[in-house]
Amino acid sequence: MSDTADKIADTILEKYDSLPAKYKPSKDSNQVSNWIPLSGIVLEDDHGHLECVSLATGMKCLPATKIPLARGRILHDSHAEILALRAFNHFLLQECIRLTKDKSQESRFLATTSNLGLLFTINHGIKIHMYCSEAPCGDSSMELVMSKQDDPTPWTVIDHNEQLLGRGHFSKLGIVRRKPSRPDSPETLSKSCSDKLALKQCMGLLSSHTSCFISPENAYLTSLVVPESQYISAAMERCFGRQGRLAALNESSWPADYTFRPFRVLTTAKEFRYSRRSVSSGGNAAKGSNLATIWDPESQEVIINGVLQGRKQTEDKCASMVSRSRLVTQASNFTINNLFTDTTSYTAYKRSHPQLVKRAEVKAKVIQQALTGWVANVEDSFNI
Repeated sequence: MSDTADKIADTILEKYDSLPAKYKPSKDSNQVSNWIPLSGIVLEDDHGHLECVSLATGMKCLPATKIPLARGRILHDSHAEILALRAFNHFLLQECIRLTKDKSQESRFLATTSNLGLLFTINHGIKIHMYCSEAPCGDSSMELVMSKQDDPTPWTVIDHNEQLLGRGHFSKLGIVRRKPSRPDSPETLSKSCSDKLALKQCMGLLSSHTSCFISPENAYLTSLVVPESQYISAAMERCFGRQGRLAALNESSWPADYTFRPFRVLTTAKEFRYSRRSVSSGGNAAKGSNLATIWDPESQEVIINGVLQGRKQTEDKCASMVSRSRLVTQASNFTINNLFTDTTSYTAYKRSHPQLVKRAEVKAKVIQQALTGWVANVEDSFNI
């Protein structure tokens, strides 16, 4: 526990508490309370001032069979950590657009740069912190999952290189896993939050959209804050540390400005009021909520089944502000970069832009060197 961790947690928790009731879980028709994970991004300037720039709740994923139907409009992964990162990139993209449209404006978080032919960089001295109300699903939380089983003895399984389910095969640690789900749920190929955050230590937090305009050099996470109850030292070190499953990384062949930059894992005594532990305290029944909330300084949304609440997945106007299609539309404001001159599809755009080619190269090397077993998801492409 540290004062810094408590302050980071408070910054996220207080912002979430300020949101209207419709963005929060409620009891179902049987008066059973719902719990939900919360994550958020806090920026710290060189004076120690903390500011929440994104937060999200959520715990659902799109089945693999539905991804070809998404057409960039449906969110594949609605776990809180991933939505918070997407909202953070939405915030950065809005900053880029604002600064480009009015050269006289300034940003407390971005500065202009000519490095690698990009437009902006995150200011030196800015620290990026992430808060998670639950240990990220996957490798960093396996001991916690095991401790909740009637029989926590690791299961004995044969060796194989396939990507494993989130909650199965407890004898396998330090491996890539899919998002956990009920045994009777449709299969998803979304990688666990542990795996995605481990990869972010190498690629930085920028999405494909912001990578076209912002240098990755200062876009790495400084710390990850979790409640004390969610912290297992051996699990966090194995999942994210230099001596764990990422020890095999070789950065010498990576493109410029990409590096392996592990974050610190800090603990806080603060508990989220809608965490599984808070909601089920005293023996009260609790179940997971299907509600997802996304917030950044300019926008806030409620997401159900990967689309805006009240919309059907087949509707043209169902897309969240952090969906692929909406972000591409916003990125097209940067005509000076000629993002879409020679491409007509999202897939072609990702495979042709120089910055995205470098980003993909780092990802491929990390998967080859350390995160073996990473299975690519089904392509979600659409016309630009």
